[in-house]
Amino acid sequence: MGISATDISQRIVEAVLAQKLAPGARLGEQQLAMLFDCSRTIVREALTRLAARGIVTVSARRGWYLIAPTPDEVREAFEARRVIELGLIRGQGRLPAEAIARLQQHLQQEQAALQGSDVGTRSFLLGDFHVCLAECLGNGLLADTLRDFTARTTLIAMRYQSSHDAALSCQEHVAIVSALADGDSARAEALMAQHLASVQAALRLPADDDPLQQLREALAPLPSTHPDVPADPAYLGALL
Repeated sequence: MGISATDISQRIVEAVLAQKLAPGARLGEQQLAMLFDCSRTIVREALTRLAARGIVTVSARRGWYLIAPTPDEVREAFEARRVIELGLIRGQGRLPAEAIARLQQHLQQEQAALQGSDVGTRSFLLGDFHVCLAECLGNGLLADTLRDFTARTTLIAMRYQSSHDAALSCQEHVAIVSALADGDSARAEALMAQHLASVQAALRLPADDDPLQQLREALAPLPSTHPDVPADPAYLGALL
């Protein structure tokens, strides 16, 4: 049996979560059809679904691209995640033993990935924790929604050069699961709020009054690389 549009869209989302596809990356129909050995019709169906989920965008002239979120879209994404994730945890009683066991197994996978060199696996597991948590809290529909928001958050972190430490994320996940295992949903909710806030705070978003901030930072002279050359934009061409 050949590959389906669902399979292709899932593979693209997984690649985003693993930081293997960058924000704004072009997704050519012909290239994807060749890669997956299927028709362009199936690829187009997969990309259309991802567009409806807010992960890709399409231009009549330029084709399909992964989204490159604006600062306003960043704020909206985190607001949506707070509503969903804090709402899922709020008022939860003690989770069943099998749910806690599944979450703890996921944490063990995260910790193992932190010790390894596969950044893609590490990134995927850290993002997938939130999807796993929603499933363990008994809401598959919101788990699917969170998968898409987590993919967007991953693209956001890549675009705005997040400085949030992977080990810190894992520690925060451990604390959330510990609170849930103790049946303390209020503490788990507060810890999740702190976690999402710290992830958002680590983003280097441009100031509202400085649209050139990202370009300004990218083209800033490297310290001590050319000590005899003044740090002046006029000399940029000589350094390239």
